[in-house]
Amino acid sequence: MGQKVHPRGLRLGIIYNWSSRWFFSNKKAYREALFSDSKVRELLMKKLSYASITQIDIERAINKIILVIHSVKPGMIIGRGGKGLEELKKFVTFYLVSDKKGRAVKLEIKIEPVKRPYMNSYYVAQIIAEKLIKNFPHRSVVHNAMNRVMEAGAKGVKIQLGGRIAGAEISRREKYFLGMMPTSTIREEVDFAKYAALTKSGYIGVKVWICR
Repeated sequence: MGQKVHPRGLRLGIIYNWSSRWFFSNKKAYREALFSDSKVRELLMKKLSYASITQIDIERAINKIILVIHSVKPGMIIGRGGKGLEELKKFVTFYLVSDKKGRAVKLEIKIEPVKRPYMNSYYVAQIIAEKLIKNFPHRSVVHNAMNRVMEAGAKGVKIQLGGRIAGAEISRREKYFLGMMPTSTIREEVDFAKYAALTKSGYIGVKVWICR
């Protein structure tokens, strides 16, 4: 049961909120908004990877769009005197959908700092992937990350690596556990994320579960 359902999707609406918060009754507008949200997230995750982005929330009103960016290093996005924020606004506006009459919508960008980064599964997966790309020993990387997560105050952590680990000829999966990890209990706040590390021998998939 626990490995068949997405841990975040299972708790959506109960513990977690939707990352896109809007509704269009018009099918065409709904399709376009969904596509632009997906495109904006993909582009910003790549563009702002240096600031360790963990999540992007998009809220749409009639003539206004609010973009909430959760970052471990918010100062790197804002820049000196908010210069970085202005450049980001110009970059994002190009990909956002205008209103029904074709007028440009008002865009507001909020930067939310991630106070406890090691309690965030996406950040942990990203750090592990970056170290695997640099050819660090995978076991020490994973155990070090798990210890940091437990020190941050988590109840438990589970990490899975999949692919040609350490340049092996045959791909395999390795799982590591520390503490408790209830995968099928809705009342427990389990954060899940996956990240792909492109190493010299191919992709290694990194999956992280954190029981907060």
